Amino acid sequence: MSMVEINGVSVAYTMASDRISSLKEFVISKLKGNVKEELFWALKGVSFSVEKGDVIGIVGHNGAGKSTLLKVVSGIQKPTEGSVHLEGRVVPMLELGAGFDFDLTGRENVYLNGAVLGYSKEFLDEKYNEIVEFSELDRFMETAVRNYSSGMIARLAFSIASMVEPEILIVDEVLSVGDESFQAKSRQRMMHLMSGGTTVLFVSHSIPQVREICNKAVWLDHGTLQMCGEVNEVCDAYQASH
Repeated sequence: MSMVEINGVSVAYTMASDRISSLKEFVISKLKGNVKEELFWALKGVSFSVEKGDVIGIVGHNGAGKSTLLKVVSGIQKPTEGSVHLEGRVVPMLELGAGFDFDLTGRENVYLNGAVLGYSKEFLDEKYNEIVEFSELDRFMETAVRNYSSGMIARLAFSIASMVEPEILIVDEVLSVGDESFQAKSRQRMMHLMSGGTTVLFVSHSIPQVREICNKAVWLDHGTLQMCGEVNEVCDAYQASH
């Protein structure tokens, strides 16, 4: 059963090709009709499907379109062309802490961020102690998040987002969160989610990590799909291309 169907997905951004250094200069050039715009295709005609329980590693160099693809699958960004069909509840772990209000405390943000992810207050009441314990931030839960380090914010956000067992999990480089021991704990939590039959799309620059965690892989290059298949075959081909 396909949990994710990606059909001919393309994403284009409009870029001004002239070197314009200020908004005023841009407006004047635009009014005179002197602004030349060109399209940059972050993704071009990408198609593949993901079966239930698959853990798909998405590999490629910086700028290959990996994060853009995850944003499209998560519904954060609309494709210029093509479509995505999903079967099941999606939890994206992309920009950790993006839903936080920095003037609120850690405790208040658990409920705010949890609500953004679609969890009920009752569910969050039930899971609150577990979230705090996993984040290792119990001493700071009544402190405003603006006083947190970026690592603390990421730890709290990961703890909230990973507390449920979603049907489809979208993950972008979040296993580099926090110190070494927290990274190990995050990997364990991810493995637990995956072993429960969760379907996962996972971006990482670490090929050993992709080989360890994933059963299949997708290789993107300059926005186009180069290869999709068994994880070691795709990773071998990708590494041989460098």
